[in-house]
Amino acid sequence: MKFKSRTDLLHNFIVFGTVIFLVAIIILVCSDFSIGIAEKIWISFLLLLVSGYMLWIRFGTAYEITDEFLNYKTGPIQGKIKISTIKTLEAGKTLWAGMKPATALNGIIVKYNKYDEIYISPENNKAFAEEILKLNPEVTVNYH
Repeated sequence: MKFKSRTDLLHNFIVFGTVIFLVAIIILVCSDFSIGIAEKIWISFLLLLVSGYMLWIRFGTAYEITDEFLNYKTGPIQGKIKISTIKTLEAGKTLWAGMKPATALNGIIVKYNKYDEIYISPENNKAFAEEILKLNPEVTVNYH
């Protein structure tokens, strides 16, 4: 089952505010006649690359639960966690440091193996937890 990542106002403000700011810099640089054409191209290319990367993360973050794995993807970063290794789901919490393929606060901290954890933000925390429980009923789910 696939789950899109939920987004919140803070994340959208950061992403779209930064992209608008970078595009404004590109416009200013391109309208400055004292800057050479090669520099304009390089500056524009780099700023568009950063903008594209941020938009890729914003629109390309999702999770998929298969029979054996929880797959996550956020922009170019992807990975998978074996569902049988998941110990605890902390729903409604936010992880401030660590692996965070997420685009919103108050998501789910997935604790797996002995000390590993990852933070995700599916559109519906409860539906996500129920899908995990169907495949691994030994998982402890804590709602905060």
